[in-house]
Amino acid sequence: MKLSIKNTKLKTGPHNANYFWREWIKPFLVIALVTCAFRSTFADWNDVPTGSMKPTILEGDRVCVNKLAYDLKVPFTTTHIAAWDHPKRGEIVVFFSPHDGQRLVKRVVGVPGDTIAMRDNQLFINGESLGYESLPVLNASRKAALNTASSFLAQELLGDCRHPVMITPGYASRMSFAPVRVPAGQYFMMGDNRDMSFDSRYFGLVDRQRIIGRAVAVALSFDHKNYYCPRWDRFFTGLN
Repeated sequence: MKLSIKNTKLKTGPHNANYFWREWIKPFLVIALVTCAFRSTFADWNDVPTGSMKPTILEGDRVCVNKLAYDLKVPFTTTHIAAWDHPKRGEIVVFFSPHDGQRLVKRVVGVPGDTIAMRDNQLFINGESLGYESLPVLNASRKAALNTASSFLAQELLGDCRHPVMITPGYASRMSFAPVRVPAGQYFMMGDNRDMSFDSRYFGLVDRQRIIGRAVAVALSFDHKNYYCPRWDRFFTGLN
């Protein structure tokens, strides 16, 4: 009995390449493009590697950024299509640094028309000193992340926004500066960790065009100094 073996041809060359492109590469590229466009235009997240916004934002926090808070931009650019609002004093925003183009997270301290000054770490806006109060009880994550033994914590009254600030004596920071007038289309940014923040005191005012969006919440948080353990009490918490 003779066994017949049927020869089959393995599809190689352009036919196989076309199938791979159509069934695998093309769908992946479409999904990647849509995802990147969504993050560029509507919402994004920003990892925070430093403590310049302590005690509000800690190292290892991943903050959600609402890119539609103020305007609509062309995807992957800073070109504005339409604008319906502007950053307000006290809001936390994400922007491209005028110093080196890096994405930074800071608080809006001065808006167009304001005159900003500081004396011994006390802010003055339009000639009036801001009010300061004792800080409410901190949660476990904040207590563990802050060196409260050598730092002073207080609650700053920035207009309608009450937010914590942190001052650490002994650092060669810019604790005082002469009055600065904020012109139209620009903003004065500062970190809540006043003595350890690289902000408008050093790189100057920030153009409206450079502002990406408003930081609205902490989505995830991991303790970099403790084997990246999750800080569960900071997951999905709002920012003020």
